[in-house]
Amino acid sequence: MSVFESVPMERVRAYWDARPCNIRHSPKTVGTREYFDEVENRKYYVEPHIPAFAEFCRWNGKKVLEIGCGIGTDTINFARAGAHVTAIDLSAKSLEIARRRADIFGVSNQIHFHCSDAEELSRTVPVEPYDLVYAFGVIHHSAHPDRILAQLRRYCKSNAVLKLMVYYRYSWKVAGIVLHTGRGKFWQLDRLVAQNSEAQSGCPVTYTYSRRSARRMIERRGFRVMETRVDHIFPYRVPDYVQYRYVKEWYFDMLPEPLFQHLERIAGWHLLITAGAA
Repeated sequence: MSVFESVPMERVRAYWDARPCNIRHSPKTVGTREYFDEVENRKYYVEPHIPAFAEFCRWNGKKVLEIGCGIGTDTINFARAGAHVTAIDLSAKSLEIARRRADIFGVSNQIHFHCSDAEELSRTVPVEPYDLVYAFGVIHHSAHPDRILAQLRRYCKSNAVLKLMVYYRYSWKVAGIVLHTGRGKFWQLDRLVAQNSEAQSGCPVTYTYSRRSARRMIERRGFRVMETRVDHIFPYRVPDYVQYRYVKEWYFDMLPEPLFQHLERIAGWHLLITAGAA
């Protein structure tokens, strides 16, 4: 039995309501156009692989189901590209900000927001076919990710695409958490990673996956994995980063960019998975 299986969803909800993901990516007033522009610029500056993975323009005129939309950075970009988006999040606070964002950028008519537990999605979101089901950094924060995947399969048309990002178990970040923060206590890896996986410490649930374990979980729920790849090592010094300065750790600064990118493909924090309905 996983150490996370007994964690109640209300505890997960309370964690994300207290500090929605990326909400501090700008010091400007939350809810203003300037704030949202800076949040987006900062997010894609440190995670440039996201637009390439999401392929926003590919979904023009298509139906997109986004699980865990947070404050809506990717959501808005799907809508800007012409997609019709159904955006789900567990956190009412996050959705409040995302709705405001959609209003400001004039895409509210293209997005339907739902506050919902993705493990029981069909209770609140009508089951209908989508072209893309997208969940970036989400299902690993649920006590039962396999239940989410079982729900998502119900929303996929025969040629639908599933795009997921989950955290990679054999990553630079996991090694750093266990060796530095956990002082080498590998037997406590799952709890150590959960406590230190996000900007706000103390996340109740964070699973990590190998390529094999992620594939097995996904394919067990009626999908066929077409591609997996690893990306994203955060190279910046945290004390500077929280002050909105981009200063790399000395050991990353010394690495030529091609070598750093190679390291990301081997030990990145993000396991990017593209699958289709089996």
